[in-house]
Amino acid sequence: MASPFPLTGLRSVDLTMPDLSAAVEFYTGIWGLHLADRSEGTAWLRATGEDPHVLALHGGGDAAIRSMTFRAAAGTDLSALAERMAGAGADLLHAPRALHEHGGGTAIAARDPRGRTIRVVQGDDLATPLPPAADRPERLAHVNINSTDVDADARFLEAALGFRLTDRSGMMAFERTNSDHHSVVIAAGPVNGLNHVAFQHSGWEGVMRAAGRMVDAGFLIGWGPGRHGPGDNVFVYFVDPFGFVIEHTSEVLQVDDEYRVRGPGDWTWPPGRTDQWGICPPKTAECKAAQIAIPFS
Repeated sequence: MASPFPLTGLRSVDLTMPDLSAAVEFYTGIWGLHLADRSEGTAWLRATGEDPHVLALHGGGDAAIRSMTFRAAAGTDLSALAERMAGAGADLLHAPRALHEHGGGTAIAARDPRGRTIRVVQGDDLATPLPPAADRPERLAHVNINSTDVDADARFLEAALGFRLTDRSGMMAFERTNSDHHSVVIAAGPVNGLNHVAFQHSGWEGVMRAAGRMVDAGFLIGWGPGRHGPGDNVFVYFVDPFGFVIEHTSEVLQVDDEYRVRGPGDWTWPPGRTDQWGICPPKTAECKAAQIAIPFS
């Protein structure tokens, strides 16, 4: 049966790192990814699943996010999707063309109305899954972006790329493009940039063990452990050595067309509580500052 969505999910993000070698060492040795390929200025890192890579790290610049890459469903016409993105207000960067990078495939790219680069790839080379390891990410779970106009950005994703709104809290819109509760979260903020990138594990035990590896390496927990409201996922947040906020997560809610979209009034906590469990300490000042510090380039 054909997918009801033009996209099947979030595949990867491209990040600029001020020290590429140090970034590769951190993300493979401590965070839990694997080096898939490397050139003089770029390293491609994979998780244990079938995506050829989930991070493309580029050296030689200030910390920034370059792009978000989604995978198109098999029957999606990329040329038509590019026209759809342009019609929704995006600036088309290139029509369908072959990607000469790890994973290959054919892709389109556009810049959304707030300057974020979005790529859509089709026909990339899927990797043979690595042996399961609970404390190693399987794939990307979601990307959370800051926005000065949450509702306008939500409308853009829906009109341009066929996303669907799953939930709307007071601060965030949760958008899905498969059965995961969300692949993109849009958070109200003073800037239009990256909030954080989340990495999916097979279960909460893996989240805890991966977080423990970070603590063993001297990294303080930025927020967590806890269980979110919208999405119901277990989470632990950290700030990496370069200023990016990254999250280990699992057990995101699976939804279908019968799911009732909830609004801000459905997502309230008692004073002082920041998650379902009520045991999660407040987010650190360092984490809060890092969540609004990374621009799109």
